[in-house]
Amino acid sequence: MMRSAEEIAQANAQQVQLMRNLLLGIAIVSLFVGGTGFMNIMLVSVTERTREIGIRIAIGARGRHVLLQFLFEAIVRSVFGGLIGVLLGVGVATGFARIAKWPIVVSPTAIIVAFIVAATVGIFFGFYPARKASRLDPIDALRYE
Repeated sequence: MMRSAEEIAQANAQQVQLMRNLLLGIAIVSLFVGGTGFMNIMLVSVTERTREIGIRIAIGARGRHVLLQFLFEAIVRSVFGGLIGVLLGVGVATGFARIAKWPIVVSPTAIIVAFIVAATVGIFFGFYPARKASRLDPIDALRYE
């Protein structure tokens, strides 16, 4: 059985596309699982600060102020997590490159995309806890122990 160079190149391109799709699927599932964990952390933060939220609302803060406070907190946490992820990623890649004596190129575009994805995940998964906090009844929140 003989194959032409074009058939081999086509088979190689199909394998590369399959690997891309598999890695994309794994990344999407990982982001969803991580985002769910992030949302749970934010919900715990809202629960622990229920009394504080009730006091803020009772002295005149509007729901949107509380919503923006928790959204800002979610964005800061997610961008900080993105920073740690980028630093770890670059550090591990550099370490492997030194050990294996491979050249490494860290694309600034990849770093920017990582921060954008981190902020987007923070906003998306932080919105529900922030909304929940903004809709608390001040009387019930002040009674909460």
